[in-house]
Amino acid sequence: MKQLSEQEILFFKEEGYLIKRQVMDPELMARARKQMWENAPAHMRPDAPDTWIGPIESHRDDNGNVRGGYSWKFRQIGSKDWIVYMLATDPAIWRMAEQLLGVGNVTIPDRIRGIYCVLPQGDIPEKPTTCHTDGHPFHLGVVGYIDDVQPGGGGFTVWPKSHRQLYFDFHSSHRSEPTEQHQQNIDHFNHQPYIDCHGQAGDIVFWHHRLAHAAGHNRSQQIRKAVLYDFRRKDMEQMMEEPPSQDMWRDWPGIPS
Repeated sequence: MKQLSEQEILFFKEEGYLIKRQVMDPELMARARKQMWENAPAHMRPDAPDTWIGPIESHRDDNGNVRGGYSWKFRQIGSKDWIVYMLATDPAIWRMAEQLLGVGNVTIPDRIRGIYCVLPQGDIPEKPTTCHTDGHPFHLGVVGYIDDVQPGGGGFTVWPKSHRQLYFDFHSSHRSEPTEQHQQNIDHFNHQPYIDCHGQAGDIVFWHHRLAHAAGHNRSQQIRKAVLYDFRRKDMEQMMEEPPSQDMWRDWPGIPS
């Protein structure tokens, strides 16, 4: 069974992210792609790449699905047992999460975020890629590609080592309660090099919850198709009441201080 090596754990600690190749089940990924197309906007056809280019009209429905511009978030699929298994509770992936957060400490999910698509931008002028941190409480993010993502194809984009500063830029260890320093550091990282985590179907990216990140602009001819989930420890409610710890790895038993 796949697991994280000591070297990979130390890389995650230092850089704030880690890519694992060819992890997700191919049959489940094919099932996810099929259901995505069955629920695509009416004008988008799987056999007509010219219909994939954004922007698309803004729309939101009662199932939480959202689309607009170059983004399409197909969220209603996120509660299906098989897609939760594909990204989060598959024994190999679950074992890796528990290696970092502790065996028995991780909340068992009943859903993932869904399939998040980034549409090709066509021939519009290229825009700068800017970062942010997420506001909802969690510990360990994971992004999985259900189809190949080319360089510059809208892949998950990270600013290495940014978590080591941004973790301390909040009044709470996990709530979105930023200090004044937070925006200054975001502005700083927007002028620093970033990593485009492109890859193949089945690749996953683990990332620390305070890492600066973004969905890259899609300059390819393909739709970027990714599934997302946020692992959290069972004692999250208690942790949210606490300020950032001087030891930012206090809640991560698998990571040496």
